[in-house]
This record gives sequence, structure tokens and C-alpha cells, in this order.
Amino acid sequence: MTDRQVTLGVLHPGSMGAAVAGCALANSGQVLWCPQGRSTATAARADRFGLTAVPTLDELVARADVVLSLCPPATAEDVARDVAGLGFTGLYVEANAISPQRAARIAQLLGGTARAVVDGAVIGSPPVGTKQSRLYLSGSVNEVGVVEQLFSGSAVSTHVLGEEIGQASALKVAYSVYQKTSRVLAALSYGLAREHGVDQALLDVAGQRAGSYLTETGYIGKTAARSWRWGPELEEAADTMAAAGLPDDLLRSAASTLSRWNNAKGTTLSAGQALDELLRAEANLSSRHTGPEQSEDSGRRIG
Repeated sequence: MTDRQVTLGVLHPGSMGAAVAGCALANSGQVLWCPQGRSTATAARADRFGLTAVPTLDELVARADVVLSLCPPATAEDVARDVAGLGFTGLYVEANAISPQRAARIAQLLGGTARAVVDGAVIGSPPVGTKQSRLYLSGSVNEVGVVEQLFSGSAVSTHVLGEEIGQASALKVAYSVYQKTSRVLAALSYGLAREHGVDQALLDVAGQRAGSYLTETGYIGKTAARSWRWGPELEEAADTMAAAGLPDDLLRSAASTLSRWNNAKGTTLSAGQALDELLRAEANLSSRHTGPEQSEDSGRRIG
């Protein structure tokens, strides 16, 4: 532990952020969050995990020794900019699913005010019940040590990758490339088989291979419900691929497919319902891109 317990501020407590921040309670003086502009569902989550509400971001930044950013990747820089604009002088933990290049920009953005920036990546399910998460870290040895101490003995295990900002983000992106794109491909494969009445045969074939995502049809609905977050993450991954000189078109296509499920946020859909939604979205998209003389071509079965 440090000489005194640190105060942690979390921005913003979604399902992962609230659970991860709650795991730091035993080793921190307080875990703060700001309900300004947040939903009642977010407030309920924060209360469930014992987080303390403060009325403004200004107060959170003034009181927190460490700020943990866990938000949708598209808003990561805006959140960091807000914190920097308020003159935050503590340790900023950038733990979003963003590209290494964006992580480096955020570190530079906060460089004029914050004591330091640590790059982080959360991999796994929210640490609730018996589930555990891994928090990968890169940055200054001393500052990474502060984060390690915050989560010591909790359901969030910390793993240090090195001292370079961007290493943790690169690991998250590399993992997401495979894990999330594979889920999209599995959904599309099952959807194609379902349209031709051979879905059970596909499951029989896939079942001959251990650990195939093709057999986990129950996850298709979860993929749809998470598409609003996974799509931007794959766009970040595509940017990272392009920066590395690797092909990015597969990831752009997967992100585009996920965008067709954006209305499924917060839903609990079966595999069939999720695929029907995907087909409806595709049919609507096709109808917008075909002329009247081709409209019959878009009338395939969607139920």
C-alpha cells in the first residue's frame, strides 16, 4: 500500500467500469463518480458497487488522486480533454478499448497537468460474483505500482506489460481483433445455414471441434446487444491495423455488420431474433441502394 489510501474517481461507471471500480474499494479511501448527465441505470449500478456520487466532474477531479477512464472508445479523448481542462494533477488511467496511437495522444493531452498517465486494458467479463477480470498495464513503474496496489487482492488481477504507453492498448486491440470478429463471423455463418435449413447440420459439424464459437448460438443475441460498443472498438482495431501496415478491410466490414444491430442495445434476443434483426437491417439498407426497377430483388425472407 501507499502511505495513505488514495481516492479513486471513475469515468463513467458502465457495467464494466462500475464493477472494476468497486473492486478498488477495499484498498482506496473512496471511489467517486459523477451522476451529471448519467442515466438512472448508471446510478443504480454505482450504488450497487458502493461508489460515492459527487455533484460535478470538477469536484471529482479535485478530490481524486487517481482517475480511471472506462467509457466507450469514441468518447475517450473527449473525457480526457475534460479532465485535463479542469487541471487534474493526479494519476490518469486510460483503460478504454482504443488504439495505441489514441492512447499516446491522450497521454500527451494530459501531459501538461496530470502527474502521469498509465495505459490500461481490461480483458474478461465484469468482475461480478465468481467472475474475474484482468487489467493489463503499461507505463512508469512507480505509477503502475499505484494501480496494482489499488486492485491488490481483488477480483481484478493486474499484469504489467512494460513502460511504453500504448502497449496495454495494443494488447486489447489484438485480442478484440480475434474475439469480436470471430463472434461476428460465427453469427453470419449460423445465419447463412439457418436461411438454408442446415443450421443443425452446421452445429453438428462445429461440435466436432473443441471450443468452436459456431456452437455457441446463445452468444449471437449477446453480440447484437453489445454491437453499439463492439463496432467502435473494431474501428479502433482497424485504425491500429492500418497504422501497422496490415489489412484493415476485414475489421471495417465486421464493424459495419455490427452497426446494423445498433438498435439491439440493452435487449435480450434469441439467436433467431438477432439474425432476423440483422436481415431486416440488411434489407432496409439494400432497398435504399437499389432503384425502383430492382426493388423485388431485395424482398428475400427475413423471418
